[in-house]
Amino acid sequence: MSKFIIKRLFGAAIAVLFVTFASFLLINISPIDPAVVALYVIETPAVTPEAVAAMRESLGLDKPFWVRYWNWLGDIARLDFGTTWTNENRLVTEELARAFPYTITLSAVGLLFTLALAFPLGILSAIYKDSWVERLSRIVFFAGSSMPNFWLALLLIWLFSVYLGWLPSGGVGGFSYYILPGMALSMTYTATLARLLRNNIIDNMDESYVLYASARGLSPFSIICKHILKNSLQSTMTAIGFAIVGLLSGTIVIESIFSIPGLGRLSISAIFNRDFPVIQAYVLIVGCMFVLVNLCVDLAQMLIDPRLKKGQIDGSTTVG
Repeated sequence: MSKFIIKRLFGAAIAVLFVTFASFLLINISPIDPAVVALYVIETPAVTPEAVAAMRESLGLDKPFWVRYWNWLGDIARLDFGTTWTNENRLVTEELARAFPYTITLSAVGLLFTLALAFPLGILSAIYKDSWVERLSRIVFFAGSSMPNFWLALLLIWLFSVYLGWLPSGGVGGFSYYILPGMALSMTYTATLARLLRNNIIDNMDESYVLYASARGLSPFSIICKHILKNSLQSTMTAIGFAIVGLLSGTIVIESIFSIPGLGRLSISAIFNRDFPVIQAYVLIVGCMFVLVNLCVDLAQMLIDPRLKKGQIDGSTTVG
């Protein structure tokens, strides 16, 4: 087991290093000179070659690529992402710290809706296979997979905020403010997870231990919850990990629609303003969260499947 954990930790460290290099490289291969962008952002009266050269020296862009990358690694190790170009008095870290709790709250509510809906739908559609329950579930699966979340968000706002007046249509506050955006954010992953869980349960129903449990007189629901569900979680855990990453990184549109000042809305503002330090930090954070979720999924699967503890099978389960 320790060998498995060490292997996964080493792989995660290599992946994080690759993420840092990719996020740094993306900004540096941009056809737009960051020095010119910085001069326009601070509204310099005249962008002359001398001013560009001075700004490049101020930003450290006159140094070789690897020297700048190494210095940047040292800065981010101290959680120093520099200052925003739209407001030189605001640190990028402060902007991220202000926006991060809203995104985490929205993603957590979205994950709550995903799990609360996907597991009952998947289990019921497997138990009542070829019945009206499964046909109804398939309609939900198809609608959830095909409907864009921004369109669903607008429908939810019209129904629950405008027509019924039950829930707020935007802004931040208590839990009620996150219900509609959480539902809109979770629908795609709910459909995917429920369909995958249903297929896994149906496949496991043909196993010999299910026949033995049926011979003992256990009900189909009891067999699924006590025996089949545990054996179906191996690949389902990967889908849950994918959903977590998608919920965290897919909040850009939803936060814009519901006026939630989270990371997604911050990144949109940074893209429009060409605020490179904020964009760089956002790409890095999302990439590191992707790696962290992968690692957690691998460790969770090790706890679920005893064969991984003994090293009998390869437990690599990349989320993406």
